[in-house]
Formats: sequence, C-alpha cells, structure tokens
Amino acid sequence: MTSKSQITLPKDIRALLQLEPGDKVAFLPLPDGKIVVSKAKKESFSKLRGLLPQPTRAYSVDEMNEAVQKGVAKQHAGA
Repeated sequence: MTSKSQITLPKDIRALLQLEPGDKVAFLPLPDGKIVVSKAKKESFSKLRGLLPQPTRAYSVDEMNEAVQKGVAKQHAGA
C-alpha cells in the first residue's frame, strides 16, 4: 500500500477481472473478514443515486466512523 492508501492489483488479477484504465473496482467485505474484489458495473454506481434520503444535516468523518463501528459491533454481536 502506498502512502496515499493506494494498492496495486497484480497483472493476472487485472486480466482475470478484465480491467482497463479508468474502470472502477468494487470491494465487498464478507462476514468472515474476507474481501471479494470485482469489476464494478458502470451503471451500478449511478443506480445508487437517490436510493437513500438526503441527511438532515452534514455529519463529520468521526461521526460516520463511529456509526460504522457501532453497526459492525452490532452485526458481530448477532443483533
């Protein structure tokens, strides 16, 4: 990982996923801690627009991180 938190996908993985410059990559975390890497469908991101309601206020990065941590903890607790 670089100092900018960027990673390099090996050539054989890029070929397997048929990635080309400019393509998006999706990372899907699994409950067992593994990550699935796939080529993101171009329309998949645009379909998400408007899916969630607009927040009533802006949230800080710390607030978002805390909400994610609580959600993960709740999921692992079996709730």
